[in-house]
Amino acid sequence: MLDIWNIAILNPMLNGLIALSEVCFKNFGLAIIVLTVVVRLILTPLTYKQTQSTKAMQLLQPKLQEIQKKYARDQQKLQQEMMKLYKEAGINPLGCMWPMLIQMPIWIALYQSIMQALAATPENLLMLSQHLYPWDMVGHAIPLNENFLGLRLSQPDPTLIFAILVGVTMWVQQKMVTPPPADAQQQQMSSMTTLMMPLMFSFFTLSFPSGLALYWVVSNIIGIGIQYAVGGGWGYFTLPFLKSRGTAPAPATGQGTKALKEGNEKKKG
Repeated sequence: MLDIWNIAILNPMLNGLIALSEVCFKNFGLAIIVLTVVVRLILTPLTYKQTQSTKAMQLLQPKLQEIQKKYARDQQKLQQEMMKLYKEAGINPLGCMWPMLIQMPIWIALYQSIMQALAATPENLLMLSQHLYPWDMVGHAIPLNENFLGLRLSQPDPTLIFAILVGVTMWVQQKMVTPPPADAQQQQMSSMTTLMMPLMFSFFTLSFPSGLALYWVVSNIIGIGIQYAVGGGWGYFTLPFLKSRGTAPAPATGQGTKALKEGNEKKKG
């Protein structure tokens, strides 16, 4: 299984990244940025589908909560009514999960490629050599130039700038897609959950090579841009200067919303 992973996914990603550094003026930091942008653009259709499914699910939350309260003691009836609501709205409850699952191997391979390419010890260099293709471009790029913006990409960032950028960009991205709960207790829990992940990744950044932190920052910024384009604004992320520009999330107009409205009209008729 490991051989299949290396041959089919990791090795192409790793060698492509190293070859790209040769094209990018022997600048490995620039190669990480370019490859991250390319991968995110390729996966944009999946990201778009995942975002649309998430928005449709958020629109159903009030009705789902009503059903959960009404059939709290009858789990079988609860499941039946929930599936009925999903069917009427034209929504697959797993629709927001499949695109994410498909993307996961690519993100893992990109992460491993950056970690292995930044071999800092003779043992790591030996391990790296086992994954390299006999390409002249790859051979000329080794050893990689790990200096970027005054940092060594194989070492953690001592300035903490990347740690802050990773946390802030991830927090903004999560806030854009997280609706504020009506219940005060749920709102507090949601705020803690939204803050916990960025803090955790910021903490990881203090220990991981700054090359990986660079990837996280670029990936988060691109994710924010995609979410802004798909959602037509900043979504649920609000600041005083954003509110003045009228960036409150507009009602989604996807297939699920249209089907849900039609179903409600039929019931009223």
